[in-house]
Amino acid sequence: MFRTALRNVLAHKARLLMTVLAVMLGVAFVSGTLVFTNTISDALQNSSAKGFDHVDVAVTPEFQKAEGDKVGEEPELTQALVDDSARVPGAASAIGVVSGFTAVADKDGDLIGDGWSTKGGNYWGEKDPRYPLTDGRAPKGEGEILIDSKTAERTGYGVGDTVRMSVDGPVISPKVVGVFTTDDGGVAAGGSLTLFDTATAQKVFGKAGTYDEIDVEAKAGVTQAALKAELDQALPKDLVETTTGEKLADDQAEAIAASMSGMKQGLLVFAGIALFVGTFIIANTFTMLVAQRTKELALMRAVGASRRQVTRSVLIEAFVVGVVAAVTGLLAGIGIGAGMRALMSSMGQVVPDGPLVVSTGTIVAALAVGVLVTMLAAWLPGRRAAKIPPVAAMSSVHATATTKSLVLRNTLGALVSAAGIAVVLAATTMGGTDGQAPMGLGAVLLIIGVFILTPLLSRPLIAAAAPVLRVFGVSGKLARQNSVRNPRRTAATASALMIGLTLITGMTVMAGSLQKSIDKMASAAIEADYVVSMANGTYLSPDVGEKLGGTDGVTAISPLRNSAARIDGDTEYLTGVNGSTIAGLTDLKVEQGAFEVGGTKVVVDGGTAKENGWKAGSDFTVAYEDGEKQRLTVAGVYEGNDMLSGIMLDNSVLTPHMADPVDMQVMVKMSDGASSAAKDSLQQALDTNPAIKIQDKRDISNEVAKMFTMMLNMLYGLLAMAVIVAVLGVINTLAMSVFERSQEIGMLRAIGLDRKGIKRMVRLESLVISLFGGVLGIGLGVFFGWAAGELMGSTIATYELVLPWGRMGVFLLLAAAVGVLAALWPARRAARLNMLQAIKAE
Repeated sequence: MFRTALRNVLAHKARLLMTVLAVMLGVAFVSGTLVFTNTISDALQNSSAKGFDHVDVAVTPEFQKAEGDKVGEEPELTQALVDDSARVPGAASAIGVVSGFTAVADKDGDLIGDGWSTKGGNYWGEKDPRYPLTDGRAPKGEGEILIDSKTAERTGYGVGDTVRMSVDGPVISPKVVGVFTTDDGGVAAGGSLTLFDTATAQKVFGKAGTYDEIDVEAKAGVTQAALKAELDQALPKDLVETTTGEKLADDQAEAIAASMSGMKQGLLVFAGIALFVGTFIIANTFTMLVAQRTKELALMRAVGASRRQVTRSVLIEAFVVGVVAAVTGLLAGIGIGAGMRALMSSMGQVVPDGPLVVSTGTIVAALAVGVLVTMLAAWLPGRRAAKIPPVAAMSSVHATATTKSLVLRNTLGALVSAAGIAVVLAATTMGGTDGQAPMGLGAVLLIIGVFILTPLLSRPLIAAAAPVLRVFGVSGKLARQNSVRNPRRTAATASALMIGLTLITGMTVMAGSLQKSIDKMASAAIEADYVVSMANGTYLSPDVGEKLGGTDGVTAISPLRNSAARIDGDTEYLTGVNGSTIAGLTDLKVEQGAFEVGGTKVVVDGGTAKENGWKAGSDFTVAYEDGEKQRLTVAGVYEGNDMLSGIMLDNSVLTPHMADPVDMQVMVKMSDGASSAAKDSLQQALDTNPAIKIQDKRDISNEVAKMFTMMLNMLYGLLAMAVIVAVLGVINTLAMSVFERSQEIGMLRAIGLDRKGIKRMVRLESLVISLFGGVLGIGLGVFFGWAAGELMGSTIATYELVLPWGRMGVFLLLAAAVGVLAALWPARRAARLNMLQAIKAE
């Protein structure tokens, strides 16, 4: 039986090659994802671990929880604590660390790196062991800085150059006096690190005389645990927290692994889709191969082979195919992993250096996935073949699926589909995250139910194409009949396309609807012409608002300022605004009272008002961050959104209670509205600062749209894998159909249908099956897009369903193109059949 199975593998090379390709693509995707994410994660972890080489114990502030009217705060790490840490017997040295956002412009004036990874810090003394100098000397005073070697390499800056940069708004132009090397993960990922001397760093980051962290290095022979115990005894326990370098490195590694897990899971989901689609092809392929060998298998049964042996022979074939596909898929996946890393680099996403990681787990996963998927898909055809009675099979009278089995399948499909629809509809009535799990469960049930029902659905939907097919005469009529001749096989083929197009359409509907809601939110909430903020989302210096207020053409301005406060024992965040201008800079719907901000009058959003039981005219007492209390009055309640919400009061009231007044953003109204000239004037007023974004409403919407566009492009690229697999499935199905109808095709040729007519018949059959899958996929995608929108609409007031008719038309054309391309080889093969040999075929 084993030799027979191997012979059969080699006897049908072309069809088995398509099966190998289908499995190989899925395995390549799985292994490529694992190689890529493991390589990046390993490189980042190694890089971050090196960053803790000079940290045996880190001392950080212990956050003081809010109590009563006291706002929670973080204690300061003073120079005295640094000195106390250095005097601990087991300590070799103690370094005070200061850090913050630092935006550096390249020679073209553009920001280096992304906002989150452009950092600044302090250089300790004349020779900081953390940052070995490769050129120059230590910085001294406000006009001198050090830059990391990777930034120097990318920008061309060197010792003696003047650099334009910003910390919290105003532009400064210090001189580069040295270049250093670092293992900082942000720098390795494409960011920059700028160092000042300690006093300057404390000044520019607003931390005069204090530090963010104290890094303590142990003496030779002293363990990190022993040093930590000494520091715990020497330092005030209620103000500081100590952590060993090993723990910091482990925590960082866990954080990196967690950040990579989302990407890994997302990529593996699409790999699973490709494998799921490939399963249909494998099942179809083995069904075809078994059908071709029905007499052979029956003869084996007649000479003594048992049912188990027949099933086992089919599974051995599947095992051999699975092993070949898994090995080739693994090799292709290693190439994909290396290619994805190179692609990230070419897109400007710098990744840390490191070897390509092909772990044992990746190899085992690739082999297990390839072999198991293939054998599971082949099990049912093998089992079905073993059940055929030998005499019936040798006489070619064995029956296909009975009506009873189809009724059972349709009943089961209807029940599963109904359950899926019910769960999805129930999930749409739930709020926010509560409905996500039920929505996912309902979607899976509905897709499975529709897949089971696809044979039933194929007849009416394909019948709807009959008027169009009549145009093609006999070929069109035969194509329609052939499409519904074997509904199970047609369903399996169409389902491959259906799943891919369901995901593509659903995501496209969601992305378009979300973009529309963001546009509406921006236009509904913001009446200002421009919103000014920092590139990385940190706070702006109050100097920015002052400069903008004095710019020609600016008619109204309001900084938005945040401060924690205590109200009735709970922490609330107050938003300081310019009370005299904020009403004209926003367009928020007023639900109660009047939008009036000034003195002790405030406005609150509807959610906050409901939570606290407030309405227009209500009074409440607030305890500011400095501990002082004041009685405030709710002048009005407005409808908040994701852009503007909370308690708004005048900056003249809030600012005196803030220790360090800074702005989240600044809203600006221009005399002539938004224009390129107006934006240029604002940029010039801020010295063309690389750290500051000046955005109109369209810019804000486009920034959000970029995320959706990037996500959709990734989705389209990833699902292209499933489409390729689906093409192979259509080819296999048509090849099976041509084989089963060899005698029929010979008769058609004999009575006058020419080769062009045969080709047209096969192509139209392929087109109909593909369009059937496309219609099902687009229909399901629209339903899921609507359902997900209903779920999101509970948290986004401006959500509105948008159906992308143009893109859905493109998706339908894509399905048609799949059908046309997939039919090329089977149509040619059918047309070349020898009519006499075909007529004699049994």
